[in-house]
Amino acid sequence: MKRPLALLLSALALAAPAAAQSPKAAKVAKTATQASPYSAYLFAYFTGNDKKEEAIRFALSPDGYHYTALNGDRPIISSAAISETGGVRDPHILRGADGKTFYMVATDMVSAKGWSSNRGMVLLKSTDLVNWTHSAINFQKRYAKQDDLKRVWAPQTIYDPVAKKDLVYFSLQYGSEPDKIYYAYANKDFTDLEGEPKQLFFSPTNGSCIDGDIVAKDGKYYLFFKTEGNGNGIKVAVSDKLTSGYVLGDKYVQQTTSPVEGAGTFKLNNSPDYILMYDMYTSGKYQFTRTRDLQNFTVVDQDVRMNFHPRHGTVMPITAAEAARLAQRWMAPSDVLLTAQNPAIRKLNTVVDSAAGKVAFLALPGTSLTAFDLKISNPALPVSPSGPQNFAKGPVTYTVGQGAAKRTYQVSVTETHNPALNGYYADPDILYSQKMGKFYLYPTSDGFNGWSGTYFKTFSSPDLVHWKDEGVILDLPKDVSWSKKNAWAPTIIEQKTATGYKYAYYFCAGAKIGVALADSPTGPFKDSGQPLLDKLPEGVKGGQQIDPAAFRDPKTGKLYLYWGNGYMAGAELNDDLTSLKSGTTQVMTPDNTFREGAYAFYRNGKYYFMWSEDDTRSPNYQVRYGTSDTPLGKITVPANNSVIVKDPAQGIYGTGHNSVIQIPGKDEWYLVYHRFTYPQGIKMGGDAGFHREVCIDKLEFNADGSIKPVKPTHAGIQPVKLK
Repeated sequence: MKRPLALLLSALALAAPAAAQSPKAAKVAKTATQASPYSAYLFAYFTGNDKKEEAIRFALSPDGYHYTALNGDRPIISSAAISETGGVRDPHILRGADGKTFYMVATDMVSAKGWSSNRGMVLLKSTDLVNWTHSAINFQKRYAKQDDLKRVWAPQTIYDPVAKKDLVYFSLQYGSEPDKIYYAYANKDFTDLEGEPKQLFFSPTNGSCIDGDIVAKDGKYYLFFKTEGNGNGIKVAVSDKLTSGYVLGDKYVQQTTSPVEGAGTFKLNNSPDYILMYDMYTSGKYQFTRTRDLQNFTVVDQDVRMNFHPRHGTVMPITAAEAARLAQRWMAPSDVLLTAQNPAIRKLNTVVDSAAGKVAFLALPGTSLTAFDLKISNPALPVSPSGPQNFAKGPVTYTVGQGAAKRTYQVSVTETHNPALNGYYADPDILYSQKMGKFYLYPTSDGFNGWSGTYFKTFSSPDLVHWKDEGVILDLPKDVSWSKKNAWAPTIIEQKTATGYKYAYYFCAGAKIGVALADSPTGPFKDSGQPLLDKLPEGVKGGQQIDPAAFRDPKTGKLYLYWGNGYMAGAELNDDLTSLKSGTTQVMTPDNTFREGAYAFYRNGKYYFMWSEDDTRSPNYQVRYGTSDTPLGKITVPANNSVIVKDPAQGIYGTGHNSVIQIPGKDEWYLVYHRFTYPQGIKMGGDAGFHREVCIDKLEFNADGSIKPVKPTHAGIQPVKLK
């Protein structure tokens, strides 16, 4: 569902208490609703497995959906200062029973020392969310007979209304036993635990149980946790008592096939609904789901925005005053401008130059700039001017903050046509559909760690500028039996037959090439049931069977497929479109610059072949070309055969893996390619190789048929006319 585009610290008259509160705190909050309503959210998280990432970070949200990192996504407190190991993970934050004291607990651990290397946790306490006292507890030092303790993971806290104490629960593993969830009560000062840990949940499967998260609702306690060893995922156990009697439910509640951990729940302000979120730790992202009954969950990822990449954390509703205090302490003025919520802004492509006091927004095609409203408001850090401004004349001066912290910025908004698709996409193949009379783009769905995406989408356009998302057309886990992972680099053929049009969609899955058929360019596509290519061509010693490129020879009407990483091969397709013609496979590697991403097209009697050089993670990833007299013949490589390369002056890097489109009936051509996401890609290191975006620029030829080097642009192309 689409949420209203709330503003970061807008004072909303919201009254519902948080799921992370104790029952007593909820009662206090209810009676004080008019004076101090909860109107924002605080997200406590860490970011990764490197020691510098194993630290507590904070982010703010006005609505539980849009989050802005505080302190530039740097730690709000030093791990070395508060922990025994030098690192902390899995922070959980709680509003205390008095409604004004805050508690955090975290795993005391540096993962580089091993997943079974830690022996304790960190306890923190604050009255203002800014200043924290702390203590570290080492279980082997704190308790007797702990020699076989291997690890202490993911502590959380909840108020026990019966014992009238804060209960801390966590996972322990002893010897060869599975991880089990235990609990102990915190002392009054929240500096230590009282008594020996007791087992909280007894799994009927005796499987490993970690990352517990308890929600109190309607007189019952819902324990979300991750199970391992007997089916992996998030399950829920329910009890009417906090410390005993939990009954395990049958189903897994995560709404993804990707591995998950770190379940966290919080109640939405002014709503009966809850958010269940969890860390998709192999995919490099979080998933948010919404629920009213804690049993049925709907994915709301499409509405969630973050300018950081969290790992296992928790969210707590806070008041406007608390949000203001956090913003004044840790929010940079430029971060306030980045909370702009106008949907025409390209969220991934904003450029901030804090030193020069400049913020440059890129806007989607067709955006009017004469009265453009950034949609910013922040009571803690005031912004002026407000409302619509005329950006068509150039940058507008904005002032953020007050007093000595006041800062002035020159803010620009520019309408651009690159990237062509909004979001992370790569390896684009493009088709002009004779049947539909418009263009279709078929990219890799990008933004997944290690190129681990599992589905393909397509986009349609009447003019190569305005693109419509046509949705998922092939989902490996659902639609493909022979591989469920690594959905890469598709290509498509439209074939007119006596009974209508047929579409053959060639794709990579698990470093093999498959084919699926449909009667429409938007599917549904049905997989053939087996790989088309899963072996190296004869004589080739290494490389991968990836990056297919389909080609119709306009001279003969024959269909061809090209493919390869580390080598280039080509073969003629049979009329069934699902098999290669026996004896036609040729190894066609043009020269040692060939890496992958072969592509073929025909112009003025020449067969042109393009390919990508270098690694897609490299800023120097680029396109080269050669020509041939036949579709499977020897490729001649010109001395100057560069098609497109990086342009550091524009911040454009990693320009490669392309396709080409000719406007029907015209000698008008365009290059479709991907680049590192702009502007952040060049700062990502190797991760830029799976944070890519699709662009389109003009492709032109010299009089002798040689290709003019293409200049990559942010502006992109103007809408094309088909007639």
